[in-house]
Amino acid sequence: MPLDEYGVLVGKARAARREDTADTPHYQVHVRAGAASFRIAVNVKSVESPSELLFLVDEDFRHPVLASLTALGEGFTPLASKPGGSALDFIRANLFDRQDMRTLPASLPGPDNDLSDRIEHYVRRAIEEADARVFAFGQRWGPENKPDKIFTFEPGNGIHDIHMNQGNSAAFRKDDGVWQDGALLLSFPSTGQWVGVFLAFQSQAWHTDDVTGHAITAGPETEKTVRIIAAMVNPEGGEPEEEWVALLNPTPRDIDLTGWTIADRAKARCPLSGTIAAGSVLRARVSPPAKLGNSGGIATLLDASGLKVDGVSYTKEQARREGWLVVF
Repeated sequence: MPLDEYGVLVGKARAARREDTADTPHYQVHVRAGAASFRIAVNVKSVESPSELLFLVDEDFRHPVLASLTALGEGFTPLASKPGGSALDFIRANLFDRQDMRTLPASLPGPDNDLSDRIEHYVRRAIEEADARVFAFGQRWGPENKPDKIFTFEPGNGIHDIHMNQGNSAAFRKDDGVWQDGALLLSFPSTGQWVGVFLAFQSQAWHTDDVTGHAITAGPETEKTVRIIAAMVNPEGGEPEEEWVALLNPTPRDIDLTGWTIADRAKARCPLSGTIAAGSVLRARVSPPAKLGNSGGIATLLDASGLKVDGVSYTKEQARREGWLVVF
């Protein structure tokens, strides 16, 4: 079943501590939100082999979800696990390109060479800068009838599962769900910068069921056989506008798009047709009920089996100029 209490914690980072010697190491962060204290427990090592986590730190994170986060008050906010809101889904929300993820050991001697070091770099900055805020997505626990085991504040209270929460192996399949992925986003208002920290276990699958979040046994890898390289999201003139995406076929063979679809942020789909010749670009119209929109959105390319091939996102700022392509 999905996570019991999925949501996002917003607050000010006050302290941080590594757990390098534990059986399941975490990077621990003390966050103050109003009058309450919380502990964010960030996994940095897997109990299953291989133990190294997949990670991506995006130092210039941009996504339409940020617009909804800035309106949240401090504290924990439960989130509905569905598209179009503030919930995260690594596969369906096009937060990043999974091929950009890398692996690192949880802890190694020396500076800036392990996963805890990478996370700590930005958390320490969030502690030092007075206006910085932490947005931690995951599952809530507490309040407990005892002090926190790491930072000793009372009552114990916090959030964990700060990682991908779908496509799990059999041992953790019960936690699967869609639109309930964990992540750590850090806002630095003085510079306008957002940093995204995304984590996943190497044992997790990247094709999952749209209802259960369970791993799908897929055939040959479909990722990037066709790429979305640009989109016309704000055409010149009034309604009805003709929105479209530019699809690139980088392979040495023609690709038949029969049965393929484009999905928007709300997961409405429009069908595609035709063939993209090898090494060519095709302009594909995005027609109702799918809509890209001018206030930020996503476009996801799905093959005839419904598996994700590619996905992109864009912000309201990127879509502001009428008649200009958004290039990915």
